[in-house]
Amino acid sequence: MLLPCLACESRFRPDEYFRACHDYHRGMDLVAWTCPRCGNRDELRVLPGELGFGYPRQGRFAVSDRLRVPGLRRHRQDLRLDISLDEKSWHVPTRMRHLAAAR
Repeated sequence: MLLPCLACESRFRPDEYFRACHDYHRGMDLVAWTCPRCGNRDELRVLPGELGFGYPRQGRFAVSDRLRVPGLRRHRQDLRLDISLDEKSWHVPTRMRHLAAAR
């Protein structure tokens, strides 16, 4: 299975795609992803069996497009999101925004 960048239409194996996830916003339940090829940054929601793409709207994230990824699982931790597919897993950390602002 190859997962797409919605901006440049490049396709990535799951390992390369999920390694490009770099920030988990727990309150909005969003993952930031930056395309390794074009540098476009997207926010997406990891859902059981699918990825949800959309946009922030009225303090929420409105999912407008869904990409089915059979076997995709997620587990919310306090300071990260764990994503797993088949026998692989990836950990997306939560950026400590309030601590960084206090410095």
